[in-house]
Parts: sequence; C-alpha cells; structure tokens
Amino acid sequence: MTNEEYQAAARYWEEKDAAGVKLEQDKLKAMAEEYILSNNTCALATGTGDYVRCTPIEYSWHGGCFWMFSEGGKKFIGLQKNPHVCLAIYDRYEGFGSLHGIQVMGLADLVEPFSDDYNAHAAWKKISLEALRKLPSPMHLIRVRPTRIDCLFSDFKDLGCSPRQTLLLGETAMQ
Repeated sequence: MTNEEYQAAARYWEEKDAAGVKLEQDKLKAMAEEYILSNNTCALATGTGDYVRCTPIEYSWHGGCFWMFSEGGKKFIGLQKNPHVCLAIYDRYEGFGSLHGIQVMGLADLVEPFSDDYNAHAAWKKISLEALRKLPSPMHLIRVRPTRIDCLFSDFKDLGCSPRQTLLLGETAMQ
C-alpha cells in the first residue's frame, strides 16, 4: 500500500462517523460507564519505539479512572518511557446485532506505593495494606486517565444513533 492508501484507511471511520447521528454526551458517558462497570478485564496496550505489548489485566473503575494492580511484567517497558496507553474491553462476537466493546486511549501513571491514592484503591479493593507490605516484591498500581473512549454498541441503533460513538475527554478523567 502507498502512504496515501494507509492514510485513507486510517481515516475511514472518522469520515464515515462524521455524518452519523450522535448520542447526547451525558447519555453516552452513562452508557460507557455502565459497560465499564459491568466488566473487570481489559487488554492494556503499552509501547515505546518499536516495542509494543498488549496485556490482559483485571481493572477496577472508580473516580473516573481505570486502576490495575500488577506484580510486574513486560508492560512496564512501555510504561517507563511512554504514558500513552490504549485499552480495550469487549464482549464475545455474536453478530452485528449484539456488538459491545470500547477502546480507551489515555494516560497512565504509576501510583506511589502506600501513597494516599494507593491506600485508597487498596481499601476500595478490600486488600489490606499489611498484606501488601508483606509481599516479597512490591505490588504496582497503574492508573489510566481516559482521554478518549470509542464505543461500538449495537444498542445505539435502537436510540436512533450511529453504532459508533466517541467521548473526547481531553487530559481530564471521566467524572
């Protein structure tokens, strides 16, 4: 493919969605959050340079952010040099009439162990700080602040809208 063909393919959905019927943003935000809360596992993509890693990981959602405890792993290669991440949550494909999935672009940071935010999340997860302190290696806490959420829900058609909708959140969390 030529550069122009790659660029045209990259713009495909943006151009198609530009003419689509948009859902009211507060309704979209509520539906996206409901879907996020109905799940607990995502695929987290991190990367730097020519290195990319996509990790299935359990998440929690509160305070407008995704929170993930992790012992470690190759995802930290990307996290060290690049705070920009993408995560996906999706249902098993059962046909075009029952699509449900989101893709989130955001900024990740590592929460300092035993800081106020770290301790608050541990309490939210009902994990004792004593148990965390006794671990042989630290339990890292990754926080992802979403900047963009692309939703693909067949349900949007029932509301008279396009099945693809986007929340642009900028540099702030979804609150």
